[in-house]
Amino acid sequence: MDGRWPVIINDHELRIRPLRYRDKFVWQAVRRANREWLEPWEATRPAIDQIERLPTYHQMVHHYNREGRAGRQMAFAIWLIQDGVERFIGQITLGGIVLGAYRGGHIGYWIDQGCANLGYTTRAVKAVTQFAFKDLQLHRIEINLRPENQASKKVAEKAGYYFEGVRERYLHIDGDWRNHLTFVQENPENFNE
Repeated sequence: MDGRWPVIINDHELRIRPLRYRDKFVWQAVRRANREWLEPWEATRPAIDQIERLPTYHQMVHHYNREGRAGRQMAFAIWLIQDGVERFIGQITLGGIVLGAYRGGHIGYWIDQGCANLGYTTRAVKAVTQFAFKDLQLHRIEINLRPENQASKKVAEKAGYYFEGVRERYLHIDGDWRNHLTFVQENPENFNE
């Protein structure tokens, strides 16, 4: 891995790689099956941000690839490989990548409900964090989550992130501006620079 898009990260039976156009039907099926499970945590658009419709799957993948090549955002699918079969189980994004004096970004993720509480999300967060620190040489990564999302809080803590503070009305989630807890991890290799 050298940080150039497309990036593939392997962690034992997990493969973390960009979504492809041909992943459309499996992605749609998992999203459809998990609609109610994910809805309370999903970003929404405030009324001021008028759009006619959400992007198509093809437009979304095109956007992710463009952003990945530009180094601004790296959106990955999480695949579980068992008995040689690859199964799509969620997504993780390293977004808001800024270099220069800041050298940071943030991680967001979601997982298929059937794969929750099995350690896959934590492992994906750890793997993407390691990639960001080692290959991209980022200094700081944040995970921002709703206070009510205890499962996501456990993921952040188990992945080595520490609680930094509260951001009030931080993101528009589930139809309103919601408070978020901010968890942070800093690259230990950059402490003495």
